[in-house]
Amino acid sequence: MRILSWLAGAAFGLAASSAMAACGGMQVACQLPSGQYHILLPDGAAGPVPAVMFLHGAGGTGAGVMRNGAMCESLLARGYALIAPSGLSRTGRNGGFWAFHAQLPGRRDEAAFFRDVAADSADRHGVDRDRIILAGFSIGGSTVSYQACAAPDAFAAYAPVAGSFWRPHPDSCAGPVRLFHTHGWTDGTVPLEGRPLRNGTIYQGDVFHAMSIWRDANGCDRLRADGFDMSQEFWHRRWDNCVEGSALEFVLFPGGHRVPQSWADAMLDWFEALPQP
Repeated sequence: MRILSWLAGAAFGLAASSAMAACGGMQVACQLPSGQYHILLPDGAAGPVPAVMFLHGAGGTGAGVMRNGAMCESLLARGYALIAPSGLSRTGRNGGFWAFHAQLPGRRDEAAFFRDVAADSADRHGVDRDRIILAGFSIGGSTVSYQACAAPDAFAAYAPVAGSFWRPHPDSCAGPVRLFHTHGWTDGTVPLEGRPLRNGTIYQGDVFHAMSIWRDANGCDRLRADGFDMSQEFWHRRWDNCVEGSALEFVLFPGGHRVPQSWADAMLDWFEALPQP
C-alpha cells in the first residue's frame, strides 16, 4: 500500500496523505457498479479508521466535497477519513443529484449505494464500518435525513446540514437514531419553514416539525429541549430524556445556506461524547 499526498483544494493550500488502494483523493475516484466515490485518509492511519461520509448538494460532486478545505482539514486532523460519494447526473444539468423523493428523478437505490460505498471503503481503505457518520449538505442533508429515518442503524450517526424532510413529512421513522442537525438561521435556499418549488408541485419541509418526528422516534418524554448552549458560534438545543442509545441535537448558526467553517469540529465533539460501540 502506497502513501500518496493529495491536495484537498489549491485555494486552501491543504495537503492530506491517503493510504491508497488504486483510487482516492480528488483525482482518482473509486469505481463501483452502483457509482463512484472519493476518499481521503488521515496521515499515519493505522488500524480501522473512523470516517465521515459526506453527501454533496445539488449539482455537486464527490471531488467537489474535497475542495472544502476547512472540513477536510478538521476531519483529517482528528483522525477521520472523508468519504465523498457522487450523485447521478441529470440530463441538461451539471453535477450530481440524490433521489430520495417520489417526485424526484431516481435511477438507483441510494441506500444500497451508500452501503456499497461503506463496505468498499472498509475493504479497500481500512475504514471502520461501525464508525461511519453519514452527513450531507442541502439536498445531501435531506438524503441523510431520509436514510436516518428508514434505517437508523445503518450508520453510527447522522449529521444533516441545511437539509431535512420534504412535504408530506414522514408519519414516523423506523426507530431511535443519533442525529445532529445543523441549519442557518437566515437560510433562504432551504428555509427552516421550507418553501415551494417547481411552481408549488413540491414543497420543502419544516425543520421544526422534523424535530418533532425525531423526538417521537427517540421516545423523548417532553417537547422542549433538555439542554441549551449559546456560548459560542452555534446555538445548541439537546434532548436527553429519550430512549437509551439515541441522541438528538438541533444546532443553529447565524448565517445562510452553507456549511459553517467550524461545523466538522462541532459535530465530532458531539459524536465523540456519545457512548461508542
